[in-house]
Amino acid sequence: MLIFLLNRLFQALITAFGVLTLVFFIQRLTGDPTALLLPETATQEDFEAMRRTLGFDRPLIEQYFAFLGDMLRFDLGKSFVQNAPVSEILASRIPQTLQLAAGALFVAFAIGLPLGGVMALMRGRWLSRWIMGFVLACQSMPTFWSGIMMIMVFGVWLKWLPPSGTGSFAHLIMPSIALGLLSLATYARITRSAVVDELGRDYIRSARARGVKMPRLVSKHLLRNSAIPVISITALEISQLLAGAVIVETVFAWPGLGQLTVQSVAARDFAVVQAVVLLGALVTIFANLLADILYSIIDPRVRLGSSS
Repeated sequence: MLIFLLNRLFQALITAFGVLTLVFFIQRLTGDPTALLLPETATQEDFEAMRRTLGFDRPLIEQYFAFLGDMLRFDLGKSFVQNAPVSEILASRIPQTLQLAAGALFVAFAIGLPLGGVMALMRGRWLSRWIMGFVLACQSMPTFWSGIMMIMVFGVWLKWLPPSGTGSFAHLIMPSIALGLLSLATYARITRSAVVDELGRDYIRSARARGVKMPRLVSKHLLRNSAIPVISITALEISQLLAGAVIVETVFAWPGLGQLTVQSVAARDFAVVQAVVLLGALVTIFANLLADILYSIIDPRVRLGSSS
C-alpha cells in the first residue's frame, strides 16, 4: 500500500511538472500582455518600464526557472490585470465552482445511475428503449445549447428560474442540469453495461436458479460488483466537469473558475491561468488516485500494489 501511494505521488509530481511547463511556454506564444495593460497613449518608455516591472524583459528560460521557484514555495504570484494575489482570486471563485460541480454530480448520480439500472434489468422492453432514447439525447446536446434553451424556456418564457447569476438555490438548478446532462448519459450507459455484464455471470444464474429474488440479488451482489466501472468513469467525469464549467459558467454568468479562466485567457493574465490549470491538474490527479484506492475497498481482487 505504501509503495503504491509513493509511486502514485511520484507520478502526480511528474504530471504536475509537465502541465506547468506546457502552460508556461504555450501562454508565452500568445504574445506579450504588456500592451493590454497600457493605454493607447503610452510611450515606448512606458512600455519598457512596464515590461521590467512585470519581469518580461528577462530571458524566457530565466522567467521559467523563476516561475518554478515560485511554485515550489506555493507562491501563485499576483495578477497584473486585477492587481491582487492569485490565491485570493482563486479563493473567491473556488466555492462557486465546487457548488456547481456538486450540483452537476448530484444530477448525474441521482438520475443516471437509476436509469442505467432500469435499462439493464428491463432490456428489450419498451421502457428501456425510451430511456435509451432520452440518454442518447442528453449525450448529443452540446452543453452551451442546452444551457441557452433552458434559459429561454424556464428563465425567459416561463420565468420559473433566474436566467443567470448566483445567490440562491434557484440560481443553481439550471447550470447544474446543463453541466450534468452529459455525465448523466455517461453514467447511465456505463451502469447499464456493467449490470448487463454481471447479469450474465454464473453466480447470478445459479442464485436465480436457487430462487433468490431479484431485489436481494441487486442489493447484495449487483450493486457492489457493478461499482468499479462507475468509480473508474467518475475520475474522468470530474475532469469533464471542470472543462464543461468553462462553458456553463460563461452561459449562465456564474462567477466561478470557468468564467475566470475565460476572462484571464482573453486578458493574457498569465499568473491566473497558470494557477487555474495547475489546480485542475491536481484535482484530476487526486481523483484518479482516490478511484484506485476505492477499487481495492470494493473489490479485493484489485491489488493496489500492481496498479499503475
